[in-house]
Amino acid sequence: MTKIENPPRRRFVLIPGFAALAAFAAAAVLYETAQPTGKAAGDCPANSIRLAAKLAPMAKGELAALTIAREPRQPEQFAFEREGGGKLTLADFRGRAVLLNLWATWCAPCRAEMPALDRLEAASGDQGFEVVAVNVDTARLERRAVFLDGVGVKALARYADPSGDAFEVLRKDGKALGLPVTLIIDKDGCEIGAAEGPVKWDSAEAEALFGALKGG
Repeated sequence: MTKIENPPRRRFVLIPGFAALAAFAAAAVLYETAQPTGKAAGDCPANSIRLAAKLAPMAKGELAALTIAREPRQPEQFAFEREGGGKLTLADFRGRAVLLNLWATWCAPCRAEMPALDRLEAASGDQGFEVVAVNVDTARLERRAVFLDGVGVKALARYADPSGDAFEVLRKDGKALGLPVTLIIDKDGCEIGAAEGPVKWDSAEAEALFGALKGG
């Protein structure tokens, strides 16, 4: 795997034409059918299955890139850092819904998406929901703050994984062909959906979906 600290600038501009359709179709099949090692759909409660079924019709319009799982499952765990020190995993957010987003400073689509993520957190973030945006740069780490300040981020907590493990875990699990990549996690810690590429997370469709996610 090419190390993500030195990616080509256009590495994540989506592949044109049929190659792109094939890549996304393959990712959708993997997401729908593959089970991570040691994990099973049965690890998630019936409520997560009902919630996924409720959200599935809402993944349209500005959320068309979001794939809702037929069988929610516990996501693979990886550690990341919070600003000021200390490490977290997704398990630390159990009890609240999470939008997990991996991004990098060299990723142009991430720059386009980040303000929408910040607005989503400002509008909907509370004890029941958080946008967890994790930077995965592994070199020139001083760029992270410059990037976030440059796009006007104010509401998002500043999480990071300079080890690169987070991206690698999702890549091996068939989720990450590139950046940005997003997982939707319910309050029981179950993976409800995933999206690759930038999404308009502050759209009316997103507002409705995350309202239902929090209510679930």
